[in-house]
Amino acid sequence: VMFGSLRVLLQVLWAQLLCGWVLGSELTFELPDNAKQCFYEDITVGTKCTLEFQVVTGGHYDVDCRLEDPDGTTLYKEMKKQYDSFTFTAAKNGTYKFCFSNEFSTFTHKTVYFDFQVGDDPPLFPNENRVTALTQMESACVSIHEALKSVIDYQTHFRLREAQGRSRAEDLNTRVAFWSIGEALILLVVSISQVVLLRSFFSDKKTTMTRVGS
Repeated sequence: VMFGSLRVLLQVLWAQLLCGWVLGSELTFELPDNAKQCFYEDITVGTKCTLEFQVVTGGHYDVDCRLEDPDGTTLYKEMKKQYDSFTFTAAKNGTYKFCFSNEFSTFTHKTVYFDFQVGDDPPLFPNENRVTALTQMESACVSIHEALKSVIDYQTHFRLREAQGRSRAEDLNTRVAFWSIGEALILLVVSISQVVLLRSFFSDKKTTMTRVGS
């Protein structure tokens, strides 16, 4: 019985994870300088949606974001945002468009992550009557399911922070390297200039003594 219940539990969790992946659109993409990238999603009326994005690498880690309904009405618009989250309920049937713009940047490309969730998660036990109380096994499945969703969200945010921190560290390392090379070149130029200047002083003194002796 214990192994049978465990098998049912694993099957339910696996099915729910697959359902969760299908409902959401999650993507990390490169956004070149002076570029704009748009995405489209067909949504039915009354569906609750959430758009979350974050700039992972590039420049000042900011980007323009705009969300429009099927009629072209702007539902959300933010300029030069590093990260944000927006939740709305679709008022119309049709194709919704959300765009990320890096047109204000002249030479820096960005790496942008977004997660677009459409609708709520399906019920864990769709065949059960809501009036009926959940069994202990079903309650455990619900608790584990919620905990796994939280773990996935935390892992995603930690990966984004790690990628952003690594990018900042690499930028800092590059700047320190260039600064060190620049200082070495300046020191070399100053040293050569001092040697040339000192030699010129001694050369002038030697020439003057020769003329006086003659």
